[in-house]
Amino acid sequence: METTVYLAVNGTLMRGLELNGNMMLVGAHFVREAFTEPAYRLWSIHDRHPAMMRVNQGGASIAVEAWAVPAQGMSFLLLLETPGLCIGKVHLLDGEEVLGVLGEPFLCEGKKDITE
Repeated sequence: METTVYLAVNGTLMRGLELNGNMMLVGAHFVREAFTEPAYRLWSIHDRHPAMMRVNQGGASIAVEAWAVPAQGMSFLLLLETPGLCIGKVHLLDGEEVLGVLGEPFLCEGKKDITE
C-alpha cells in the first residue's frame, strides 16, 4: 500500500499554474480547495513565486490547495522548489493540520508583502 501525505500549496504549484506539472510529475492528486487559519502572510519572491509564512500578528487566511502526494515523491518535489521554500506544518481554517510549502524568513525579508 502506497503512503500519501497531504500537502497544502499556494501559488505556482496550484492547478493550471506554471509549476503544477511538478505535482503531476511526482504522482500527486488534487484533493480540495481550502483556507489557512488567519495566521499567515504572503511575500512576492522576484514577482514569480509567493512565499507563505506563519506570523504572530497581522495574519490572514490564505487560499491553498490540498494535494495527496506519494510520500516517496515529497523529497523530489522539495528539490524542485525555489531555494528558501520549505515544507512545514500548515494549520487550515477547518482545524486540520497538514504539511505545506512555506517560505523561510530569510527569503521573505525585504520582499513585497502580497497578502491582500
